[in-house]
Amino acid sequence: MPSTPHGRSAAPSRPAPEPAAAEIELEVGPVAHGGHCVARHEGRVVFVRHALPGERVRARVTEGGDDARFWRADAVEVLEASPDRVPSAWPAAGPGGAGGGELAHVALPAQRRWKRDVLAEQLRRLAGVDVADDAGPALVVDPLPGDDERGGLGYRTRIDLVADDAGRAGMHRHRSHAVVPLDAMPLATEEIAALAEHERVWTRRWRPGTRLELVAPSGSAPLLLVDGEPWRGGSPDRRPNARRSVVERVEVAGAEHAYRVAAAGFWQVHRHAPAALAEAVLAAAGDLDGARVVDLYAGAGLFTLPLAAAAGASGTVVAVEGDERAVRDARRNAHGLGTVELHHGAVEQLLGADGAATVTGGGADVVVLDPPRVGAGRAVVDAIAGMAPARVVYVACDPAALARDVGYLGGHGYALRDVRGLDLFPHTHHVEAVAVLER
Repeated sequence: MPSTPHGRSAAPSRPAPEPAAAEIELEVGPVAHGGHCVARHEGRVVFVRHALPGERVRARVTEGGDDARFWRADAVEVLEASPDRVPSAWPAAGPGGAGGGELAHVALPAQRRWKRDVLAEQLRRLAGVDVADDAGPALVVDPLPGDDERGGLGYRTRIDLVADDAGRAGMHRHRSHAVVPLDAMPLATEEIAALAEHERVWTRRWRPGTRLELVAPSGSAPLLLVDGEPWRGGSPDRRPNARRSVVERVEVAGAEHAYRVAAAGFWQVHRHAPAALAEAVLAAAGDLDGARVVDLYAGAGLFTLPLAAAAGASGTVVAVEGDERAVRDARRNAHGLGTVELHHGAVEQLLGADGAATVTGGGADVVVLDPPRVGAGRAVVDAIAGMAPARVVYVACDPAALARDVGYLGGHGYALRDVRGLDLFPHTHHVEAVAVLER
């Protein structure tokens, strides 16, 4: 992120434009964390979306005012275009449109450079690690299979929608409670599209505020949830055995693992993300034969099962997860695996004080963690360091949280040995990273 934006100077200030009304001309600067670029207007920082570095644009101010430290704006007209600009892959997510496709105007290779630059900047600023330095780890952001061929479309196996005041299904506008009605979702898989058509998701008039969740798992039939309840054939599924869970099949290291997960629970949305992440974690963990592995924020066991297979009969995997529903799923998924220990509770609480010794047996050879967007935080990092693992594998969905925690681990003597980005969310600014730290 850029340095702190300037406030007003002592000199008399010009009247500031009203939010969501005035248009200003901007020379667009570098990318920043959060899906925007940085520009300046009369000395004030402007975070502008739907632009590219080096462009000259006319932008509409969406948030700002005379007393604001910075403004937010959407580029609504391109005066000088970047060579990385392409026709939007999802026009409905353009300026003023639905959130969740803010990089749809950027060529896929440039999207990955954008994400690499954000990761690198956060690691440099918050962790003091320069991944651009020849002496440090090289950083790339890799695509997932098939994404280039499909133009970065058709990858999402899960989409969440909400009905607007007229009952039309859509998505929220960026930083707004307003709903933008849609008639398609090009980031979704063919199975999701077929389910939406079958259940008339786009043409039906729903009760305003209705929440719609469409799920297309790899190992069972697609499912629609309406306000959390299963839906079948155009109406709520009232049967006692109505499906509320789905099956996901993931091949890792040549072995297939089956996961039963709650349909409304967390699972990676990209069709190839579970396998790609699990393979990356195994590669980062190294030789686990006979190892004691701690799997924090384990969810339904995506990493737990392949880690247990790699650790073998003489190894142990201790999995910790705070969500009760996910733990129930993990217990089913790990049924019969005597080398897996499952613990339910908030990670920071279970590992607090002397909890780490109780939960993990006092130590670990390798710690794997996949925390939520806010990251692990200092208390969890301190507990991890107390286990004295030789290696820490950190899976992150937020570059800033990753960089902060890498900095904390550095204070305990752990150095960043490798970091790799995975482009699990084409056409958005989100990026997944797998980092390896060693003592």
